[in-house]
Amino acid sequence: MASQPSTTGDGASGTADAAAATDAPATDPDEAALYVDGLSKTFGSGSDAVRAVDDVSFAVDHGEVVGLLGPNGAGKTTTIKSILGLLLPDAGEVRIEGVDVYERPRRAYERVDAMFEGARNDYWRLTVRENLRYFAAIRGREPDAVADRHDELLDRLDLADRADTPVRDLSRGMKQKVSLASVLAGDVSVAFLDEPTLGLDVESSIALRRELRRLADERGLTLVVSSHDMDVVEDVCDRVIIVDDGRIVANDSVENLLAGYETRGYRIAVRGADDGDVAALRERFDVTGVERVEDRTRFEVAADSATFYRLTDALEARGLEVATVETVQPDLAEAFVEMTGLGGRAAEGEASR
Repeated sequence: MASQPSTTGDGASGTADAAAATDAPATDPDEAALYVDGLSKTFGSGSDAVRAVDDVSFAVDHGEVVGLLGPNGAGKTTTIKSILGLLLPDAGEVRIEGVDVYERPRRAYERVDAMFEGARNDYWRLTVRENLRYFAAIRGREPDAVADRHDELLDRLDLADRADTPVRDLSRGMKQKVSLASVLAGDVSVAFLDEPTLGLDVESSIALRRELRRLADERGLTLVVSSHDMDVVEDVCDRVIIVDDGRIVANDSVENLLAGYETRGYRIAVRGADDGDVAALRERFDVTGVERVEDRTRFEVAADSATFYRLTDALEARGLEVATVETVQPDLAEAFVEMTGLGGRAAEGEASR
């Protein structure tokens, strides 16, 4: 096996926020479920070198669900593979439940498993139940001793009636759920899930989110979830880590991340408005989504606080009664685009065509 990497990262800091995000996590490395400090990985050399992971540091507590997000090519997959020992990083320290993964890999990975997007995590010729028994056995668990746990997993993931069906005969969404069940079959304590709801219909996706949240809350399962579905992240995760260009650019709860953004606009309903009123408002303000419901006219307007006060003055001047006002806040997807600069990149791409 390769020797343990040095813990000294050599990535230069960018902004003050980015530098703070790469500081060693305050959590005791022996107490955290997952502890990552100074992780770096470069592919290639010389002028062709690409720094895929640049001095990444974070910690995850026992029973915490953390979303690991980033644009394609941002370094999140390399980060996960380096943590799991599938890639050897150039520098950094990784501990799982206090055990150094480079010094004692077998011990560190005893209760860790992962589900990767697009990977054939299961044996498709085996039945659903046989897969669960197999993956429990290779983790050192007697399959009969955890049969009740398997029955519970099958029931909660709506797989009970397919338990004796070969996986190859299932739909894509069903196969995705079998992959998750197989990850949990051996009673792991830390799991990495890449796009866990991929291929699921809305109802199945919601049920799976509830089950993941339950496993974290009731069983203390620690989860690191990577997904492009921001609804999954908002519903399941306690905290979000956003990676861009190999570095952590945000590490906070969804609520705190969104709190840093000003109100994007307002959703307003007024009484007594006619077509002339709406046309006049459109001339002065960025009004969209106009609809009439009974005696009310509803619309959205993009506005900061100063613009909002000008809008209310305009409504009053036209004798329109305000029935309701709601703020329109940016959601996680919009915050993600802004924090990673994806909106600017898309605009540059359009301009270059």
